[in-house]
Amino acid sequence: MSDVQTLPDCLFCKLANSPDGLIWHNDDFAAFKDIHPKERVHVLIVPKAHVNSLDEATPEVSGGLIDATRQVAAQLGVQGAYRVAVNVGRKGGQEIDHLHLHLMAP
Repeated sequence: MSDVQTLPDCLFCKLANSPDGLIWHNDDFAAFKDIHPKERVHVLIVPKAHVNSLDEATPEVSGGLIDATRQVAAQLGVQGAYRVAVNVGRKGGQEIDHLHLHLMAP
């Protein structure tokens, strides 16, 4: 994947491509804490390249997002005891137009 195309005005593009505040990252994905946590552990996992929503993600991006989630859960010590959520579109609860997965654990 690694051909990172970002949007200059996208908050999540900026966060994902800056090492400050990241709790995990690789060449294609990044994870950072949600600023309004709903659980003790609540992080967002995003592609570094701009993708508006899950509806626009390629199989490579969606599969990579799930793999990144497993890695982040292991790093945080919550593997086997977490949930994930992806909101798609405004009516589905998506507030930022950049694909992101919520990883939450009590």
